[in-house]
Amino acid sequence: MQVQNLSSSGTQATTPARHLVATALIGAAVIGYLVHKTPESRTRLESLSQMARTLGELSATDAAVVTRLLANPATQGDSHHV
Repeated sequence: MQVQNLSSSGTQATTPARHLVATALIGAAVIGYLVHKTPESRTRLESLSQMARTLGELSATDAAVVTRLLANPATQGDSHHV
């Protein structure tokens, strides 16, 4: 069993990993929304992006992409690309 180091360097080491996890989750939600175009996939993307914004893990550029994607409601059979 390893003991977690609570020094400032330990905190810095986990921050990039948290950002990468947030980016991966939102990326998967974007793909799911673009592929499935269901209300559930839209809700998942909205929820994950809001949580990432609240935690400070979503860059302004990424937030703008999600906002633009959600501004254009996707429907089944829609062939729009971001």
